[in-house]
Amino acid sequence: MLASKVIERYQTFCSPSLSMEGDVSGLQFGTLNKDIQKVMVALDIRETTVAEAIEKEIDLIIVKHAPIFRPISNLVADDLQTKIYLDLIKHDIAVYVSHTDIDVVSDGLNDWFCELLGITDVTYLHETQTGQGIGRIGMVEEQTLEELALKVKQVFELDAVRLVTYDDQSQQLVKHVAICGGSGGSFCKDALGKGADVYITGDIYYHTAQEMLTQGLLAIDPGHHIEVLFVEKIAQKLQEWAEKENWDITIETSGISTNPFRHL
Repeated sequence: MLASKVIERYQTFCSPSLSMEGDVSGLQFGTLNKDIQKVMVALDIRETTVAEAIEKEIDLIIVKHAPIFRPISNLVADDLQTKIYLDLIKHDIAVYVSHTDIDVVSDGLNDWFCELLGITDVTYLHETQTGQGIGRIGMVEEQTLEELALKVKQVFELDAVRLVTYDDQSQQLVKHVAICGGSGGSFCKDALGKGADVYITGDIYYHTAQEMLTQGLLAIDPGHHIEVLFVEKIAQKLQEWAEKENWDITIETSGISTNPFRHL
């Protein structure tokens, strides 16, 4: 079957038009006008991901984070970063990026986070279009910040989480929770404006954390990599569509961890 048929079905669920302004989404490598047999879902495209795709003879990768995320000035094999791109081209592997569109869409990544953490009465955190938005905010059963942080750690199978709090606030009760996958520090004002007790997001900067506390907002930073949930969930959807529509393709999930951080 054509790769375009897979992506047309994906876009019916998650339209690129949901992407935030300036975002990179859609086809970034190769062509969709080709027959495919194997599709792989991944969080990132790194040298290890590409080696895995070559070994598995993958024809199309659906990925959360764009391989090309800043301008490039050349494509030379001696540069290890651009070699990643050359290997994709050499082995005719198409790459389709679904970045902020999957964050915004209903029944997308941020909704899946809420389901895992038991966040209910959910609405969007930051409006991106009329009636649409990135991040989510809702309610949990009242508990301490420490209890919620430990749940985040357990649910996402993390070796650590960072708390944005002064020493005497870990036992503070929270129930109004905002969450945004990836790097959501820029939406802390939305969390404050909507009355969140605590904000769960990754990559919180030092000074942003200080400003949060000054304004009375606690936070839990589980890291960017919790977005790996994308891999499992999108593969499930692809498999459901394949069975329903009789696609003659194999759906794979990347087994390579691209999380660059470990804690001692």
